[in-house]
Amino acid sequence: MSTPSIPLSSILASKHQEAEGDEPKKKTREEWKKAKELEEARKAGTVPAAVDEEGKDINPHIPQYISTAPWYFGSGGPTLKHQRPQPEKQDSFTHLTAHYVRGQKGTTATRFRKGACENCGAIGHKKKDCVERPRKVGAKYNALDIAPDDIMLPELMLDFDGKRDRWNGFDPAEYTAVVEEHKKIEEFKRQIKAKKLKEGEEMSDGEPDDDDEDEDKYAESVDMPGTKVDSKQRITVRNLRIREDTAKYLRNLDPNSAYYDPKTRSMRDNPYKDTGRKEEEVDFAGENFVRFTGATVTQAKAQLFAWDAYEKGVDVSLQAEPTKLELLQKQFIEKKEEFKQKVSDDLLEKYGGREHLEVPPTELLLGQAENYVEYSRHGKIIKGAEKQSVRSKYEEDIYHGNHTSVWGSYWRDGRWGYSCCHSLVKNSYCTGEAGKQINSEVAIPIQPSTSQEQSVQEEEEENTKTLLELHTEKKQKKNKKRRRRNNKKKKIDESSSSSSSSDSESESEDEASQEEKRKRKLREALIRAKLEEDAAKGLIDDRERKFNSMYFNKAPTEEDVEAYQMRRQREDDPMAAFLGK
Repeated sequence: MSTPSIPLSSILASKHQEAEGDEPKKKTREEWKKAKELEEARKAGTVPAAVDEEGKDINPHIPQYISTAPWYFGSGGPTLKHQRPQPEKQDSFTHLTAHYVRGQKGTTATRFRKGACENCGAIGHKKKDCVERPRKVGAKYNALDIAPDDIMLPELMLDFDGKRDRWNGFDPAEYTAVVEEHKKIEEFKRQIKAKKLKEGEEMSDGEPDDDDEDEDKYAESVDMPGTKVDSKQRITVRNLRIREDTAKYLRNLDPNSAYYDPKTRSMRDNPYKDTGRKEEEVDFAGENFVRFTGATVTQAKAQLFAWDAYEKGVDVSLQAEPTKLELLQKQFIEKKEEFKQKVSDDLLEKYGGREHLEVPPTELLLGQAENYVEYSRHGKIIKGAEKQSVRSKYEEDIYHGNHTSVWGSYWRDGRWGYSCCHSLVKNSYCTGEAGKQINSEVAIPIQPSTSQEQSVQEEEEENTKTLLELHTEKKQKKNKKRRRRNNKKKKIDESSSSSSSSDSESESEDEASQEEKRKRKLREALIRAKLEEDAAKGLIDDRERKFNSMYFNKAPTEEDVEAYQMRRQREDDPMAAFLGK
């Protein structure tokens, strides 16, 4: 039921009348009942629909929240004017006749003008909004090649239809060239048909006409995936598979394998891709595999060769001159192989190593393996793919120089060697049983470097002792000193002063001789360390050093350790940089 909306002024006026004593007009119960019955009759169609102020019928089935005008609209009867565009707003919109300008440029100036773009010299935009290539010297400084000015587009206030107009600003004259081309094609077809009729080459009854052949002639060549169109019966038949064949989605049940499209019943990738089976061993390797079989790859390579040859200046085409292209490609491949073989031969002739290329075929090298691998029925590895644990971080069971034992399996006179040949030289060649006899008879030689070093080594051999012997000797000396001290006290009490003085003199003489001997050994150790350092500095390259020259099987003495500590350079020493000067 449509009820008129009362504006605020009318409400205030009715209240003013009520205050003055006039009673407002109210609808009685009977009037409300009649209005309800009228509304039901209009919906049923027995009574004509309500009419607005313009004489237009109002649909009685419109909901009340749409048909009722707001209070500020001020309608006195049924109306839908508030749902239509208002005239005062329609004037502000731009009509469909107004449009933007497409593909047009303004005038071109001959000199730079103030306010123009500093890059191209056109008026209508700034340098930061310029879409042309940034110039090395802008038009502001050289005034060369100034671009045309931009056309100032109108600020269109489009309505609902104007915002959705895809052809705003389109010029129908641009489509004239397309229409003319189609007209020429139709005219040419008519001329050919008239020429055939004139010559007596009439078309047969079963052959379709030129206008109708486009649908029937190419009907079977444009089949959709999974369907087959029969042009004679005008029906579409599903491309069903044979029931005895294995379905494509059952070839590999792994959900991460090749994707199967149930709508077109196609599987483009190979379902056996990660199962270890080659494409030649399976009966189905994906639908993409069929596309690259036969002469497809050869055709693609020939086309690629034709394109490359055309870029290099050789005018050849696969469609126009296939024989010429095939001969050119054959000659190119032969010359390329000859060049590769010549380069390989030159390298082998210059550096050698041809004997390493003469190896047995791969079938013999990799024909057998001791690794046990077990596969499932779906082609996945079940057992055997585990990585074997390494027993040691060092290489095992590796023998160099024809040895049958490792270095360190033999010990003689404080030196290590090989137990298979009793050789004491590391990385030497094995001589077997004969080497055992010779090496057991030959004594270990001493290799002195200089005369001074030889004298020092002879003296060290006399005084060289083990750590245990040195410890016991030092302990004995301490005990001796303690006993001598006790005896000295006793002698002082018992003997006279003359005897005590003689004993002390003899003891001091013994200590002085031992200290002098220790100083002499330390001096010799320092000289020996200096000689070794000078000999190492004299070598230009470590490869010139004699074999096994750095090997010493004797333990260092106390003097050697003290000499090393005295000559050792410390990084934290502030005077370390001045020691070599």
